[in-house]
Amino acid sequence: MPEASPRGTYLVIAEALRNEIEEGEGIDTLPSEADLMRSHGVGRNTIRRALKVLETDGLVESAPGIGWRVARGGDRRSLAERMTDVIAEDSLSVGDAYPSEAKLCERFGASRTAVRRVLAQMEGNGLLATVHGKGRTVRALPTPTVRP
Repeated sequence: MPEASPRGTYLVIAEALRNEIEEGEGIDTLPSEADLMRSHGVGRNTIRRALKVLETDGLVESAPGIGWRVARGGDRRSLAERMTDVIAEDSLSVGDAYPSEAKLCERFGASRTAVRRVLAQMEGNGLLATVHGKGRTVRALPTPTVRP
């Protein structure tokens, strides 16, 4: 960026990214924050503010373990919500085996680190229990949440 915009550099970057997304067909993921910093000549906070503007507009979404991707409608729930909903979707009961990390990574297209983070959260919330050598089991059923 040659000079700062009176409108806000992050808004200028957000608009440039918006145009790239709308003009580019088949773009699924955005470049990394580091690549965006280099290409626009700004700091990480400026890039994050620009991405947050696009996220608020529903154009992009943060994908833990992946980065930022273009939102295409579809399932807009967080990884934690989707993994919690596996209990109901797979008709699991208390004591049933919960899917393995590998199966969850494949099912949600997320990294093992992101899946492990959510599994730890679910264990902390009392939804899952880990039996070493046997995997995870459902400890409690999640309380239903109302989504708009």
